[in-house]
Amino acid sequence: MAELTAEETVQAADKAIHEVGSAWMTHPDTQARGAAHGYPKPMAFYFAGRGGVLGNVDAAVVTAAMGFFDPGFVRLMWDRGLAVASAREGARRYAQACADWATDHLTGFAGTDRLTELAGKVVSGAEESGLPLFAGWRAQPLADGGPARLLQLVHVLREWRGGLHLVATTAAGLRPLEAILTNEGQQQARFFGWRDELPDCEHLKDRQVQAQQTTDRLAADTYERALTPAERAEFTDLAHALADELR
Repeated sequence: MAELTAEETVQAADKAIHEVGSAWMTHPDTQARGAAHGYPKPMAFYFAGRGGVLGNVDAAVVTAAMGFFDPGFVRLMWDRGLAVASAREGARRYAQACADWATDHLTGFAGTDRLTELAGKVVSGAEESGLPLFAGWRAQPLADGGPARLLQLVHVLREWRGGLHLVATTAAGLRPLEAILTNEGQQQARFFGWRDELPDCEHLKDRQVQAQQTTDRLAADTYERALTPAERAEFTDLAHALADELR
């Protein structure tokens, strides 16, 4: 039976988890569900939904938890989202949108039950300190089963990895905008709401490398505790198979 180290699991599985988590949040079907609830912009549903687990907090708290968005953009969309429904209701609606999307797009995936089991082990074994969005989404009631439960756990894992990376970039001395520009570049910075002239951060690339290494190490610690070497290989294979379902 194939086996993977925790470090190999990070390198092989985490990108697939990120891709699946991003797919449902950015999909037109999810945007349409937000519009049906009355959210005036897709990003208003995104912030009110994803950040809703934090409660009815000031937008600055959401900015701090998500980390990489322009603060003014967060405030604009968060306030628009809360004008439609409370933060807790926004999170409930977002979780339901996740479940509905999974039913529409992942029904028939052969590895649903096993990947749900393995993902659940990782989610349960992760440390939540310093990761408010991960803690908030882990505390949400899980869908009853099937693809809805699986995608919800994938979403929680994505919040876990994202939270670890925010901690790591901060520790490396990167500000949020610098972290984006040294990693995904100017186009992603614009998507994250940054509108002013963008600085040249080429001299900070070494800090991004350090941050990625720290993120990987923190994630590997959890995979080491939560899964056996054989389970890590199985988890990785199934995560890739799930991502392939959406390509």
